[in-house]
Amino acid sequence: MPARGPTEALYHRILTREYASLTPQAVSVWCRQLGHETFYATYYGVGKLEQCLPRDLDVVFLSCYTQPSALAYALAKIYRKAGARTVIGGPHAKASPLDCARFFDVVVQECDKNLVADILADRFPPGSVVSSAKPFDDLPPVEERMPEILASAFLRNGRRHFLTTVPLLASVGCPYSCDFCIDWNNPYRMLSRDRLSKHYPGIMIAFHDPNFGVKFDEVMDTLESLPPGSRLPYIMESSLSILRGSRMRRLKETNCIAVAPGIESWVDYSNKAGAGRKAGLEKVDQIVEQLKLLIENIQYIQGNFMFGLDSDRGTDPVELTKEFMDRAPFVWPALNIPVPFGGTPLHDNYLAQGRILTAMPFAFYYAPYLTTTLKNYDPPTYYENLIDIFSHSVSWRMLKRRVSVARTYKVKLLHWARTLHIKADMRGHRRILGMLRSDAQFRAFHEGRSPRLPDFYHYEYKRILGPYAELLSAPDRTPVLAPLELTVAGTKPQLTQLAFS
Repeated sequence: MPARGPTEALYHRILTREYASLTPQAVSVWCRQLGHETFYATYYGVGKLEQCLPRDLDVVFLSCYTQPSALAYALAKIYRKAGARTVIGGPHAKASPLDCARFFDVVVQECDKNLVADILADRFPPGSVVSSAKPFDDLPPVEERMPEILASAFLRNGRRHFLTTVPLLASVGCPYSCDFCIDWNNPYRMLSRDRLSKHYPGIMIAFHDPNFGVKFDEVMDTLESLPPGSRLPYIMESSLSILRGSRMRRLKETNCIAVAPGIESWVDYSNKAGAGRKAGLEKVDQIVEQLKLLIENIQYIQGNFMFGLDSDRGTDPVELTKEFMDRAPFVWPALNIPVPFGGTPLHDNYLAQGRILTAMPFAFYYAPYLTTTLKNYDPPTYYENLIDIFSHSVSWRMLKRRVSVARTYKVKLLHWARTLHIKADMRGHRRILGMLRSDAQFRAFHEGRSPRLPDFYHYEYKRILGPYAELLSAPDRTPVLAPLELTVAGTKPQLTQLAFS
């Protein structure tokens, strides 16, 4: 999303741009291999969106997650008016295909090279929602994706900055079935390990696997096949249940520098965290001890949490999370609000229970915005607790402790950058809390008693879209939440891929 001020712009330039997805790069390469002229760009909230791509294109591929979907919709309207055929894929297309179909000629669920070829051959009528028979089995190697990698992750002069990463996949899918995740029903599959044993001098690898290292020994054997001096630094996301015992030492030996495990809740998802039936303070105790061993072998840990699940009640989740922060200052706590993304059990259950705020545009499906009614908190109490957690997390005392235990200057800088970014974000949380306390209509909407979208969100929507706001009418902004009955498809213009990050 467009940056708000210099602090956020710097954060986007250094960090957000590294989130660019790998699959749009593959689509770009496949199109090039099929003989087409391609243009690839990423938008990470800095600069003018309309200058990313040429206007005289025949086919436009867009990929985005739900938060920037309004920008993708606006671009689709611009390119459709210019005569281009518009295609959308990625997390938002998978979660909300019928909403996307209002703006795009083709909506893609799963994708492979053959499906891309069919799209380019114009084999699907406008309004189609299509999918390959199964997810792709392999991706173009780094060498073939270098034009896209240079455009997305590197500076304009082709040089790296200290957090530049190159995306890889060792696997797709996930063995867990977390009800909030769009990969809940995507079976885990290893991809070819040949790509993992190659050496790309001078770069840092970011594994985009939904859950890295499920087949831990196989992956580590491949990484250990490289000579120690050729093992590139890498970062990955994994469940804590995998990261035990001697495996932590193997992470160090293969040059893993950062891990982002999902802790999620102090009551739910304990199998994923390797805590069995433990909950509450007992779960905190076990995870803190495990992460103390883990940080001895790597440089950086991000712990992923959710607050506002149906299992959360009272102040216990708040106090337990603060206790965790105090005892594990070397872990950056990433706190998320539950979001009912389409195609997940969480979405289906909340929709059936009438708990989704159906007038809320998809542009607000991210923090600090609450898109559902919660089981055990009224909206003001929820935001009070959320602000309490964040205030503890980014206090100057907490920052001082994190910086003091960080072993590298890069980690120290990262803690500074993320602290300042969250401090800026908290202004939004406090503003919403203030309106919940003072504006009866705003509170009625968030309590599910009024279907009318508050004026605040109309103003925010226009601010987010800036010059593109007038392209999307009020009906355009109201999401289509109906489920999809998908028809799986089998199926030398100029084209482009624009990946939102």
